[in-house]
Amino acid sequence: MISNQLTGDSFLLEALPDRWRRLREAGPVRHDEGQGIWQVVDHETAAAVLADPATYSSDMTALTPSQPDFDTFRQGNFVGMDPPEHRKLRTLVSQAFTPRVVQSLEPRIEEVCARLLDAVADHDRFDLVDALAYPLPIIVIAELLGIPAGEHRLFQEWASVLFGGDQLGEAPDMADLERALEAIAPTVREMNGYMLDHIRHRRAHPGDDLTSALIAAEVDGVRLQDQEMVGFVALLLVAGHITTTALLGNAVVTFDRHPGTNAALRADPAGLPDAIEEVLRWLPPFPELGRRVTRPVVLGGRELATDTLLMVHLGAANRDPARFAAPDVLDVTRRPNPHLTFGHGIHFCFGAPLARLEARIALRMLHKRFRRLGVPSYEDVTLQNPAVIIGVRHLPVEVSRA
Repeated sequence: MISNQLTGDSFLLEALPDRWRRLREAGPVRHDEGQGIWQVVDHETAAAVLADPATYSSDMTALTPSQPDFDTFRQGNFVGMDPPEHRKLRTLVSQAFTPRVVQSLEPRIEEVCARLLDAVADHDRFDLVDALAYPLPIIVIAELLGIPAGEHRLFQEWASVLFGGDQLGEAPDMADLERALEAIAPTVREMNGYMLDHIRHRRAHPGDDLTSALIAAEVDGVRLQDQEMVGFVALLLVAGHITTTALLGNAVVTFDRHPGTNAALRADPAGLPDAIEEVLRWLPPFPELGRRVTRPVVLGGRELATDTLLMVHLGAANRDPARFAAPDVLDVTRRPNPHLTFGHGIHFCFGAPLARLEARIALRMLHKRFRRLGVPSYEDVTLQNPAVIIGVRHLPVEVSRA
Protein backbone atom coordinates (compact mmCIF):
# COMPACT_ATOMS: atom_id res chain seq x y z
CA MET A 1 0.00 0.00 0.00
CA ILE A 2 1.26 3.46 -0.88
CA SER A 3 0.27 6.19 1.56
CA ASN A 4 1.49 9.49 3.00
CA GLN A 5 4.55 9.30 0.78
CA LEU A 6 6.92 12.22 0.88
CA THR A 7 10.61 12.17 0.14
CA GLY A 8 12.10 15.02 2.08
CA ASP A 9 10.03 17.97 0.86
CA SER A 10 9.12 16.23 -2.39
CA PHE A 11 5.56 14.99 -2.80
CA LEU A 12 5.44 11.52 -4.39
CA LEU A 13 3.26 12.62 -7.31
CA GLU A 14 5.95 15.12 -8.25
CA ALA A 15 8.59 12.38 -8.22
CA LEU A 16 6.75 10.35 -10.88
CA PRO A 17 7.91 12.45 -13.89
CA ASP A 18 11.55 11.67 -13.05
CA ARG A 19 10.72 7.96 -13.18
CA TRP A 20 8.92 8.43 -16.47
CA ARG A 21 11.87 10.36 -17.91
CA ARG A 22 14.25 7.55 -16.94
CA LEU A 23 11.95 5.10 -18.69
CA ARG A 24 12.09 7.15 -21.90
CA GLU A 25 15.89 7.32 -21.79
CA ALA A 26 15.98 3.59 -22.55
CA GLY A 27 13.07 3.81 -25.03
CA PRO A 28 11.06 3.97 -27.11
CA VAL A 29 10.54 0.29 -26.27
CA ARG A 30 12.30 -1.19 -23.24
CA HIS A 31 12.31 -4.43 -21.32
CA ASP A 32 11.65 -4.41 -17.60
CA GLU A 33 13.71 -7.30 -16.27
CA GLY A 34 12.11 -7.20 -12.83
CA GLN A 35 8.53 -7.50 -14.07
CA GLY A 36 9.36 -9.50 -17.17
CA ILE A 37 7.39 -7.17 -19.45
CA TRP A 38 8.02 -4.78 -22.32
CA GLN A 39 7.13 -1.10 -22.05
CA VAL A 40 6.31 1.47 -24.72
CA VAL A 41 7.28 4.89 -23.45
CA ASP A 42 7.21 7.39 -26.33
CA HIS A 43 4.11 9.10 -27.70
CA GLU A 44 4.40 8.06 -31.36
CA THR A 45 4.89 4.35 -30.65
CA ALA A 46 2.27 4.34 -27.89
CA ALA A 47 -0.34 5.84 -30.20
CA ALA A 48 0.57 3.35 -32.95
CA VAL A 49 0.17 0.39 -30.58
CA LEU A 50 -3.19 1.59 -29.27
CA ALA A 51 -4.42 2.12 -32.84
CA ASP A 52 -3.59 -1.45 -33.93
CA PRO A 53 -5.83 -3.93 -32.03
CA ALA A 54 -5.12 -6.69 -34.56
CA THR A 55 -1.43 -6.78 -33.58
CA TYR A 56 -1.74 -5.56 -30.00
CA SER A 57 -4.73 -7.22 -28.39
CA SER A 58 -6.65 -6.00 -25.33
CA ASP A 59 -7.67 -9.58 -24.51
CA MET A 60 -5.34 -10.73 -21.74
CA THR A 61 -7.08 -14.01 -20.86
CA ALA A 62 -4.22 -16.04 -22.34
CA LEU A 63 -1.70 -14.32 -20.06
CA THR A 64 -3.59 -13.92 -16.80
CA PRO A 65 -4.74 -16.53 -14.28
CA SER A 66 -8.25 -17.92 -14.72
CA GLN A 67 -10.66 -17.26 -11.86
CA PRO A 68 -14.43 -18.00 -12.03
CA ASP A 69 -15.58 -14.66 -10.63
CA PHE A 70 -13.39 -12.72 -13.04
CA ASP A 71 -14.48 -14.91 -15.93
CA THR A 72 -18.07 -13.80 -15.27
CA PHE A 73 -17.02 -10.17 -15.17
CA ARG A 74 -15.01 -10.51 -18.39
CA GLN A 75 -18.07 -11.56 -20.42
CA GLY A 76 -19.25 -7.98 -20.66
CA ASN A 77 -15.99 -6.13 -20.12
CA PHE A 78 -15.50 -4.70 -23.60
CA VAL A 79 -12.35 -2.86 -22.47
CA GLY A 80 -10.66 -6.27 -22.60
CA MET A 81 -12.13 -7.32 -25.94
CA ASP A 82 -11.02 -7.19 -29.55
CA PRO A 83 -13.11 -6.82 -32.71
CA PRO A 84 -15.64 -8.10 -33.66
CA GLU A 85 -16.92 -8.75 -30.10
CA HIS A 86 -15.77 -5.31 -29.03
CA ARG A 87 -17.76 -3.63 -31.80
CA LYS A 88 -21.04 -5.20 -30.63
CA LEU A 89 -20.70 -4.05 -27.03
CA ARG A 90 -19.25 -0.66 -27.93
CA THR A 91 -22.14 -0.07 -30.34
CA LEU A 92 -24.65 -1.01 -27.65
CA VAL A 93 -23.26 1.42 -25.10
CA SER A 94 -22.96 4.11 -27.76
CA GLN A 95 -26.69 3.76 -28.47
CA ALA A 96 -27.54 4.35 -24.82
CA PHE A 97 -24.71 6.70 -23.80
CA THR A 98 -25.01 9.43 -26.41
CA PRO A 99 -23.54 12.95 -26.29
CA ARG A 100 -27.09 14.23 -25.82
CA VAL A 101 -27.52 12.01 -22.74
CA VAL A 102 -24.23 13.32 -21.29
CA GLN A 103 -25.11 16.96 -21.90
CA SER A 104 -28.56 16.46 -20.39
CA LEU A 105 -26.86 15.50 -17.12
CA GLU A 106 -25.36 18.97 -16.59
CA PRO A 107 -28.21 20.35 -14.42
CA ARG A 108 -28.23 17.20 -12.29
CA ILE A 109 -24.43 17.30 -11.85
CA GLU A 110 -24.68 20.94 -10.75
CA GLU A 111 -27.47 20.03 -8.31
CA VAL A 112 -25.54 17.12 -6.77
CA CYS A 113 -22.34 19.16 -6.56
CA ALA A 114 -24.16 22.03 -4.83
CA ARG A 115 -25.78 19.67 -2.33
CA LEU A 116 -22.46 18.02 -1.47
CA LEU A 117 -20.75 21.37 -0.95
CA ASP A 118 -23.71 22.60 1.12
CA ALA A 119 -22.96 19.73 3.51
CA VAL A 120 -19.56 21.29 4.31
CA ALA A 121 -20.74 24.89 4.15
CA ASP A 122 -19.76 25.54 7.76
CA HIS A 123 -16.45 23.66 7.60
CA ASP A 124 -13.11 25.42 7.28
CA ARG A 125 -11.46 22.03 6.67
CA PHE A 126 -12.79 18.88 5.04
CA ASP A 127 -11.61 15.89 3.04
CA LEU A 128 -12.20 16.78 -0.59
CA VAL A 129 -12.37 13.13 -1.67
CA ASP A 130 -14.97 12.16 0.93
CA ALA A 131 -16.97 15.36 0.51
CA LEU A 132 -16.98 15.75 -3.29
CA ALA A 133 -14.51 13.89 -5.53
CA TYR A 134 -15.86 10.45 -4.69
CA PRO A 135 -19.62 10.91 -4.12
CA LEU A 136 -20.26 13.26 -7.07
CA PRO A 137 -19.38 10.89 -9.94
CA ILE A 138 -20.69 7.75 -8.22
CA ILE A 139 -24.08 9.36 -7.55
CA VAL A 140 -24.29 10.55 -11.15
CA ILE A 141 -23.37 7.21 -12.74
CA ALA A 142 -25.52 5.21 -10.32
CA GLU A 143 -28.56 7.36 -11.09
CA LEU A 144 -27.80 7.05 -14.80
CA LEU A 145 -27.79 3.25 -14.48
CA GLY A 146 -30.92 3.20 -12.34
CA ILE A 147 -28.96 1.86 -9.36
CA PRO A 148 -29.79 3.23 -5.88
CA ALA A 149 -27.31 6.06 -5.37
CA GLY A 150 -27.88 5.78 -1.62
CA GLU A 151 -25.73 2.66 -1.67
CA HIS A 152 -22.69 4.58 -2.92
CA ARG A 153 -20.63 3.62 0.15
CA LEU A 154 -20.87 -0.01 -0.97
CA PHE A 155 -19.68 0.98 -4.43
CA GLN A 156 -16.84 2.93 -2.85
CA GLU A 157 -15.76 -0.20 -0.99
CA TRP A 158 -15.74 -2.16 -4.24
CA ALA A 159 -13.67 0.48 -6.02
CA SER A 160 -11.25 0.67 -3.10
CA VAL A 161 -10.64 -3.07 -3.25
CA LEU A 162 -10.47 -3.28 -7.05
CA PHE A 163 -8.29 -0.22 -7.66
CA GLY A 164 -6.57 0.39 -4.34
CA GLY A 165 -3.62 -1.85 -5.18
CA ASP A 166 -3.20 -2.69 -1.49
CA GLN A 167 -2.05 -6.21 -2.38
CA LEU A 168 0.53 -4.95 -4.86
CA GLY A 169 3.88 -3.21 -4.72
CA GLU A 170 4.94 -0.50 -7.14
CA ALA A 171 6.34 -3.04 -9.63
CA PRO A 172 4.11 -6.14 -9.40
CA ASP A 173 5.03 -9.36 -11.18
CA MET A 174 2.71 -12.20 -12.25
CA ALA A 175 2.91 -13.90 -8.85
CA ASP A 176 1.81 -10.65 -7.20
CA LEU A 177 -1.07 -10.42 -9.67
CA GLU A 178 -2.24 -13.96 -8.92
CA ARG A 179 -2.29 -13.24 -5.18
CA ALA A 180 -4.13 -9.98 -5.75
CA LEU A 181 -6.78 -11.64 -7.91
CA GLU A 182 -7.39 -14.26 -5.26
CA ALA A 183 -7.67 -11.57 -2.57
CA ILE A 184 -10.22 -9.46 -4.43
CA ALA A 185 -12.26 -12.37 -5.84
CA PRO A 186 -14.88 -12.20 -3.03
CA THR A 187 -15.50 -8.54 -3.84
CA VAL A 188 -15.92 -9.32 -7.54
CA ARG A 189 -18.32 -12.14 -6.61
CA GLU A 190 -20.40 -9.77 -4.49
CA MET A 191 -20.43 -7.16 -7.24
CA ASN A 192 -21.42 -9.73 -9.90
CA GLY A 193 -24.35 -10.92 -7.79
CA TYR A 194 -25.53 -7.38 -7.10
CA MET A 195 -25.38 -6.45 -10.79
CA LEU A 196 -27.21 -9.60 -11.89
CA ASP A 197 -30.05 -8.87 -9.45
CA HIS A 198 -30.24 -5.28 -10.70
CA ILE A 199 -30.30 -6.31 -14.36
CA ARG A 200 -33.04 -8.90 -13.77
CA HIS A 201 -35.10 -6.34 -11.86
CA ARG A 202 -34.74 -3.81 -14.66
CA ARG A 203 -35.66 -6.41 -17.30
CA ALA A 204 -38.86 -7.12 -15.38
CA HIS A 205 -39.47 -3.45 -14.53
CA PRO A 206 -37.91 -1.21 -17.22
CA GLY A 207 -37.26 2.40 -16.34
CA ASP A 208 -35.86 5.55 -17.88
CA ASP A 209 -32.23 4.63 -17.20
CA LEU A 210 -29.14 3.39 -18.96
CA THR A 211 -29.48 -0.24 -17.80
CA SER A 212 -32.99 -0.44 -19.28
CA ALA A 213 -31.73 1.14 -22.49
CA LEU A 214 -28.91 -1.41 -22.70
CA ILE A 215 -31.37 -4.26 -22.19
CA ALA A 216 -33.50 -2.96 -25.05
CA ALA A 217 -30.63 -2.09 -27.39
CA GLU A 218 -29.59 -4.49 -30.12
CA VAL A 219 -26.92 -4.85 -32.79
CA ASP A 220 -27.53 -6.97 -35.88
CA GLY A 221 -30.71 -8.26 -34.25
CA VAL A 222 -28.82 -9.48 -31.17
CA ARG A 223 -29.38 -8.31 -27.60
CA LEU A 224 -27.28 -8.93 -24.51
CA GLN A 225 -28.26 -11.70 -22.14
CA ASP A 226 -28.39 -11.01 -18.40
CA GLN A 227 -25.13 -12.82 -17.67
CA GLU A 228 -23.35 -10.93 -20.45
CA MET A 229 -24.49 -7.63 -19.00
CA VAL A 230 -23.05 -8.24 -15.51
CA GLY A 231 -19.51 -7.17 -16.34
CA PHE A 232 -20.85 -4.52 -18.68
CA VAL A 233 -22.91 -2.70 -16.03
CA ALA A 234 -20.29 -3.28 -13.30
CA LEU A 235 -17.64 -1.72 -15.54
CA LEU A 236 -19.85 1.31 -16.16
CA LEU A 237 -20.51 1.75 -12.45
CA VAL A 238 -17.01 1.26 -11.08
CA ALA A 239 -14.84 2.57 -13.92
CA GLY A 240 -17.47 5.21 -14.63
CA HIS A 241 -16.62 7.09 -11.48
CA ILE A 242 -13.05 6.26 -10.48
CA THR A 243 -11.46 8.32 -13.27
CA THR A 244 -13.41 11.45 -12.31
CA THR A 245 -12.59 10.92 -8.63
CA ALA A 246 -8.88 10.74 -9.48
CA LEU A 247 -9.09 13.66 -11.91
CA LEU A 248 -10.71 15.98 -9.37
CA GLY A 249 -8.21 15.13 -6.64
CA ASN A 250 -5.29 15.44 -9.03
CA ALA A 251 -6.54 18.83 -10.25
CA VAL A 252 -6.84 20.25 -6.73
CA VAL A 253 -3.35 18.97 -5.83
CA THR A 254 -1.80 20.17 -9.09
CA PHE A 255 -3.30 23.65 -8.87
CA ASP A 256 -2.28 23.89 -5.21
CA ARG A 257 1.31 22.96 -6.08
CA HIS A 258 1.43 25.66 -8.76
CA PRO A 259 0.73 29.00 -7.02
CA GLY A 260 -1.48 31.42 -8.89
CA THR A 261 -3.28 28.74 -10.91
CA ASN A 262 -6.44 28.74 -8.82
CA ALA A 263 -6.64 32.52 -8.82
CA ALA A 264 -6.23 32.66 -12.60
CA LEU A 265 -8.94 30.05 -13.19
CA ARG A 266 -11.24 31.70 -10.67
CA ALA A 267 -10.87 34.95 -12.57
CA ASP A 268 -11.39 33.26 -15.94
CA PRO A 269 -13.51 30.07 -15.65
CA ALA A 270 -13.44 29.76 -19.45
CA GLY A 271 -9.91 28.44 -19.02
CA LEU A 272 -11.06 25.38 -17.07
CA PRO A 273 -11.44 22.98 -20.05
CA ASP A 274 -7.82 23.54 -21.14
CA ALA A 275 -6.64 23.31 -17.53
CA ILE A 276 -8.43 19.97 -17.09
CA GLU A 277 -6.76 18.60 -20.22
CA GLU A 278 -3.38 19.63 -18.84
CA VAL A 279 -4.09 17.87 -15.52
CA LEU A 280 -5.04 14.76 -17.49
CA ARG A 281 -1.72 14.94 -19.34
CA TRP A 282 0.22 15.78 -16.18
CA LEU A 283 -1.16 12.97 -14.00
CA PRO A 284 -3.03 10.32 -16.00
CA PRO A 285 -5.23 8.35 -13.55
CA PHE A 286 -4.37 5.04 -15.19
CA PRO A 287 -0.68 5.38 -16.12
CA GLU A 288 -0.39 2.15 -18.12
CA LEU A 289 -2.50 0.12 -20.55
CA GLY A 290 -1.72 -3.54 -21.16
CA ARG A 291 -1.65 -5.20 -24.57
CA ARG A 292 -0.86 -8.73 -25.76
CA VAL A 293 1.22 -9.18 -28.92
CA THR A 294 -0.68 -11.44 -31.33
CA ARG A 295 2.14 -12.16 -33.83
CA PRO A 296 5.90 -11.77 -34.03
CA VAL A 297 6.59 -8.08 -34.58
CA VAL A 298 9.44 -5.58 -34.55
CA LEU A 299 8.55 -2.56 -32.45
CA GLY A 300 10.93 0.29 -31.74
CA GLY A 301 13.77 -1.85 -33.08
CA ARG A 302 12.94 -4.68 -30.64
CA GLU A 303 11.72 -8.14 -31.67
CA LEU A 304 8.63 -9.17 -29.74
CA ALA A 305 7.27 -12.71 -29.80
CA THR A 306 3.63 -13.79 -29.89
CA ASP A 307 1.91 -13.46 -26.48
CA THR A 308 4.45 -10.95 -25.21
CA LEU A 309 2.92 -8.70 -22.56
CA LEU A 310 3.32 -5.06 -23.55
CA MET A 311 2.55 -2.11 -21.28
CA VAL A 312 1.83 1.22 -22.96
CA HIS A 313 3.09 3.81 -20.48
CA LEU A 314 0.79 6.81 -20.78
CA GLY A 315 2.60 8.77 -18.08
CA ALA A 316 5.87 8.65 -19.99
CA ALA A 317 4.23 9.20 -23.40
CA ASN A 318 2.39 12.27 -22.09
CA ARG A 319 5.75 13.84 -21.20
CA ASP A 320 7.46 13.02 -24.50
CA PRO A 321 9.46 16.12 -25.58
CA ALA A 322 9.12 15.01 -29.20
CA ARG A 323 5.36 15.62 -28.93
CA PHE A 324 4.99 18.29 -26.24
CA ALA A 325 6.87 21.56 -25.91
CA ALA A 326 8.31 21.95 -22.38
CA PRO A 327 6.62 18.69 -21.31
CA ASP A 328 7.62 19.02 -17.65
CA VAL A 329 6.07 22.48 -17.35
CA LEU A 330 2.44 22.69 -16.28
CA ASP A 331 0.76 24.92 -18.84
CA VAL A 332 -2.99 25.20 -18.20
CA THR A 333 -3.37 27.06 -21.50
CA ARG A 334 -1.62 24.34 -23.54
CA ARG A 335 -3.07 23.87 -27.03
CA PRO A 336 -3.05 21.50 -28.74
CA ASN A 337 -2.82 18.87 -26.03
CA PRO A 338 -2.83 15.42 -27.66
CA HIS A 339 -2.37 13.44 -24.44
CA LEU A 340 -3.19 9.73 -24.45
CA THR A 341 -4.80 9.61 -21.02
CA PHE A 342 -8.18 8.47 -22.36
CA GLY A 343 -6.57 6.04 -24.77
CA HIS A 344 -6.51 6.07 -28.55
CA GLY A 345 -8.26 4.17 -31.31
CA ILE A 346 -11.23 1.83 -30.81
CA HIS A 347 -10.73 1.70 -27.04
CA PHE A 348 -10.82 5.47 -26.52
CA CYS A 349 -12.68 5.98 -23.23
CA PHE A 350 -16.37 6.46 -24.03
CA GLY A 351 -16.83 8.03 -20.58
CA ALA A 352 -14.36 10.84 -21.30
CA PRO A 353 -17.06 13.47 -22.05
CA LEU A 354 -18.81 12.74 -18.74
CA ALA A 355 -15.56 12.89 -16.76
CA ARG A 356 -14.66 16.20 -18.37
CA LEU A 357 -18.12 17.63 -17.71
CA GLU A 358 -18.13 16.56 -14.06
CA ALA A 359 -14.63 17.96 -13.50
CA ARG A 360 -15.49 21.27 -15.16
CA ILE A 361 -18.65 21.76 -13.09
CA ALA A 362 -17.04 20.69 -9.80
CA LEU A 363 -13.94 22.87 -10.20
CA ARG A 364 -15.97 25.85 -11.33
CA MET A 365 -18.21 25.51 -8.27
CA LEU A 366 -15.23 25.13 -5.93
CA HIS A 367 -13.70 28.33 -7.31
CA LYS A 368 -17.02 30.15 -7.02
CA ARG A 369 -17.67 29.09 -3.43
CA PHE A 370 -14.20 29.47 -1.98
CA ARG A 371 -11.94 32.49 -2.18
CA ARG A 372 -9.08 30.19 -1.22
CA LEU A 373 -8.77 26.42 -1.30
CA GLY A 374 -5.48 24.79 -0.38
CA VAL A 375 -3.85 21.72 1.09
CA PRO A 376 -2.59 22.73 4.55
CA SER A 377 -0.30 19.71 5.01
CA TYR A 378 0.79 17.08 2.53
CA GLU A 379 1.71 14.91 5.50
CA ASP A 380 -2.03 14.25 5.83
CA VAL A 381 -2.59 13.35 2.16
CA THR A 382 -3.02 9.65 1.41
CA LEU A 383 -2.30 8.36 -2.09
CA GLN A 384 -3.44 5.42 -4.15
CA ASN A 385 -0.85 2.92 -5.34
CA PRO A 386 0.54 4.66 -8.47
CA ALA A 387 1.20 1.27 -10.09
CA VAL A 388 -2.58 0.90 -10.33
CA ILE A 389 -4.06 4.39 -10.31
CA ILE A 390 -2.57 7.85 -9.86
CA GLY A 391 -4.73 9.76 -7.43
CA VAL A 392 -5.41 10.66 -3.84
CA ARG A 393 -7.33 8.49 -1.42
CA HIS A 394 -7.72 11.23 1.18
CA LEU A 395 -7.18 14.94 0.55
CA PRO A 396 -7.75 17.25 3.55
CA VAL A 397 -8.19 20.84 2.34
CA GLU A 398 -8.56 24.20 4.05
CA VAL A 399 -10.90 26.83 2.64
CA SER A 400 -11.90 30.42 3.16
CA ARG A 401 -14.98 32.06 1.71
CA ALA A 402 -15.57 35.38 0.07
